[in-house]
Amino acid sequence: MAKKIKSIDYTSRDFESIKQDLMNYVKKYYPDTFKDFNEAGFGSLMLDSVAYVGDMLSFYLDYQANESFLTTAMEYNNVVKHGRQLGFKYPGVPSSSGIVSIYITVPANPDGTGPDMSYVPTLIKGTNFASANGGIFTLMEDVYFGNENNEIVVSSVNSSTGAPAYYAIKAKGLAISGQLSSQEEEVGNFEKFLRIGIKNVNVTEIVSCVDSEGHEYFEVDHLSQNVVYKAVRNNNSFRKSTPSILKAVPVPRRFVLEKSPSLAYLQFGYGSDSELTNASVVDPSNIVMNIHGRDYSVDEGFDPTKLTSTDKFGISPSNTTLTILYRSNSVEDVNAGVGSINKAVAPLFKFTNQGALDAAKRNVVRSSLEVLNEEAFVGDVELPTADELKQRMFSHFASQNRAVTAEDYKSMTYSMPAKFGAVRRCSVSRDFDSFKRNLNLYIISEDNDKKLTLANETIKNNLKTWLNRYKMINDTVDILDARIVNFGIKYMIVADYEENKFTVLNRATAALREFFLRNNYDIGEPIYITDIYKALQKVKGVVDVVDVIIMQKRGGVYSNSTYDFQSAVSNDGRSIMADENVIFEMKYRNTDIIGSVS
Repeated sequence: MAKKIKSIDYTSRDFESIKQDLMNYVKKYYPDTFKDFNEAGFGSLMLDSVAYVGDMLSFYLDYQANESFLTTAMEYNNVVKHGRQLGFKYPGVPSSSGIVSIYITVPANPDGTGPDMSYVPTLIKGTNFASANGGIFTLMEDVYFGNENNEIVVSSVNSSTGAPAYYAIKAKGLAISGQLSSQEEEVGNFEKFLRIGIKNVNVTEIVSCVDSEGHEYFEVDHLSQNVVYKAVRNNNSFRKSTPSILKAVPVPRRFVLEKSPSLAYLQFGYGSDSELTNASVVDPSNIVMNIHGRDYSVDEGFDPTKLTSTDKFGISPSNTTLTILYRSNSVEDVNAGVGSINKAVAPLFKFTNQGALDAAKRNVVRSSLEVLNEEAFVGDVELPTADELKQRMFSHFASQNRAVTAEDYKSMTYSMPAKFGAVRRCSVSRDFDSFKRNLNLYIISEDNDKKLTLANETIKNNLKTWLNRYKMINDTVDILDARIVNFGIKYMIVADYEENKFTVLNRATAALREFFLRNNYDIGEPIYITDIYKALQKVKGVVDVVDVIIMQKRGGVYSNSTYDFQSAVSNDGRSIMADENVIFEMKYRNTDIIGSVS
């Protein structure tokens, strides 16, 4: 006798539909053995349990399917993983950088005509400074107070002779947020693609990685890149104008720094010391040129970053101890307002002939150190949201590690490593009035209150250097400040007569505050008045929205930029257009939204 085929509906996915299908199935195929359909009975419990399991499995199946694609993924960590597959580097914790002014007091020379140069020290790279909110900033370069460009004034005079006794010297140095920390890691037997986690998740940069045998491991962008460029001291006659020589150095021992919101780790390759085949840079002609009589196979493609023999993506450490020196931020808010960096923490001084100097005078010089930032240290306070990450990943993948289109330049700007500072928003447009039709790159940063502010010169210089690696050879790019235009809103609504109109007014104001909290404008993005109407109309108790007026906020705590809102209204009256270098900002949501109700 042929087996009877039972029909099953595979389209049911939620609890109710699955339960109903089960009941129909039981009534159809087991009418004599299963008759307990009472809601409080055991049979109903079994049906509910099976339907519950089916609903849960259906939910997680949909969830896993959505999280498997970048366009539909919602989990932040999953978005970061998808971006890694596209070659996108998660920026991690951002850094802020800027110039600090450093002051010391130095004894006068015997003639009183200037400071005694033997007591003029050098402040060593790595000295830490502290800000008012507890943030730590690290000096990125040696600062020599004897430089002829430093400012020198008389600090104090001899009370009896009136001759200068001490001189005050002002120098400037580049500093970046974060402090240096070290971690030692014991490494056992050889392991392919060794991964070593950093205990501090706020890592911004790996300064050095050295094993117990003295071998140094270099950070690269990708493990297939086996050449880095180092600055070597120039000892020829041109060393005054060119103190360093750029030299290509093969790095068989290398790693990449991978970051996620909750983890930072060093990823090594899968080669061992026994497979180290070459310690010098390969002649490119040996790779791509067909030389007569040479025994080799020619690659059709040539990667200029791959100039050493294959070593399986680098040498992985084994049976050693790694000492990892890294820089990490001590606070979430890495920005610093003007004058907030005002304390030196354990300064590192170097005197030319320290043993021959008077200890008391030397201590006076050390204790006189003062520091102050005359410009704000700004960058990007908040990490990009999941949606922002997706857009940056798509642009990064399309750019293919070069900048040709405007979107490529935006992608490269956002891809600048966090250790060089961060740009909150950027926009690119072609300057048709320029002789060379160069590109205008408008950028903006954030201050320590998460408000828009102009980027400092350090970020601009770092961005210029970063873009030079990817831009087309005939492109000229001007990095400019975007104009911040602050605005406020006045609105009038009609409340339902059954509702308390002041309660409705408070709801409407709260809804607009939430709206502008979620909607941050880009450079050149207009204000859509219709979106404000929609947000108000969704408020419970609002019958009608009578009027919405956009007004400019200027002067005082607001930006000084002027903007003609009346002429910027679109023809249909639905939006206020922005110039290509303008970014709109509602700076204080609690006071810039004013409503009335009738």
